[in-house]
Amino acid sequence: MRRIPLVLLTLGLASGLAACQGETGQTTGGAEASSGPAAFADPATAAPESRTFRDWTVTCGNNGTCTAFGGVESGTGWLRIVMPAGPEAVPLVDMGLWMSDGSAVSALTVDGQRFASRIEDELAGIPGDRASAVIDALATGRTAALSTDEGSLGLSVSGVSAALLWIDERQGRLDTVTALIRKGDAPASSVPTAPALPVIAAAPAVTQTGMKNGTPLPDAVEDLAKVRDCRADTDFSPNFQYETQHYRLAADTVLWGVPCFMGPYNTGYLYVLTDEAGASPRIVSLPTTGEAMETVINSDYSPATRRLDAFGKGRGMGDCGTAHQWIWTGQEFVLEHERLMEPCIGATADLWPVTWATRPAG
Repeated sequence: MRRIPLVLLTLGLASGLAACQGETGQTTGGAEASSGPAAFADPATAAPESRTFRDWTVTCGNNGTCTAFGGVESGTGWLRIVMPAGPEAVPLVDMGLWMSDGSAVSALTVDGQRFASRIEDELAGIPGDRASAVIDALATGRTAALSTDEGSLGLSVSGVSAALLWIDERQGRLDTVTALIRKGDAPASSVPTAPALPVIAAAPAVTQTGMKNGTPLPDAVEDLAKVRDCRADTDFSPNFQYETQHYRLAADTVLWGVPCFMGPYNTGYLYVLTDEAGASPRIVSLPTTGEAMETVINSDYSPATRRLDAFGKGRGMGDCGTAHQWIWTGQEFVLEHERLMEPCIGATADLWPVTWATRPAG
């Protein structure tokens, strides 16, 4: 028997190096890495990309929004800077600790200057009128810390200025009044507008009469080489092998979920389409901003919304990894939403950077 080793799940994106103000930047993105960042020239498109600048990681999505994360020097805590795209956008600064409400972080201190937090929706954030002052302090600061009732946790500022400068370059803010780092006199109107989001339409829901999870796989599906591999990889747990998924996508299209691996905190499924009789099997290849995905992690399909969800944990806490949503359009599964969190620093999935967003038709 064989268990699949689990590693930090990434998007399988290309990696490279970039330099910014003398600080090393490590790159992953849907497009080939270049020698330096550039603003999205076409407001209708923006290729997702992530870069690491020493202790700070930045991810920009197809919506143009860029999110920078820095972690505390010990423990699981973080500070997040979110900068949406567009000339009217303003930065958001918030912070938190793993498995605690927002009130646990009362303030951010940079070089002895204290910035009190405000709690909204159980999340500690810097009030909007102080966000720019915090960013200015972090960009030139030497030390920073998150204050709690029990003391303070050191926050690294190494790389933050390079990370924010890259956001300025990426969003076309350099030398404008809206820049985070390299401010200038150019008006906000010179900043590119936010990219337009792709539009997708879900197929109408269909009856699930006769569909039941745990249904034995058709012989044609069992005979696929990749399904045989899944069976070999899960032979240590016969019960798991019988936990098949079984849904109707259309009158002549059935979705089968094949249990493919089981680990301490991740399970994987291979998806196969057949006709109503279980014949003509074909493996589903799901699009992402990186490599297409066949083995889907911690997945589930909702017939009502036509949505297939997946959540790949980078570690058992679930504070890093990937989150995907695909929509069945009637012909194929299309990527609806994607989040990626590379550093494991205690941020819950709802706070992870968005790498891909869409909007529904109509």
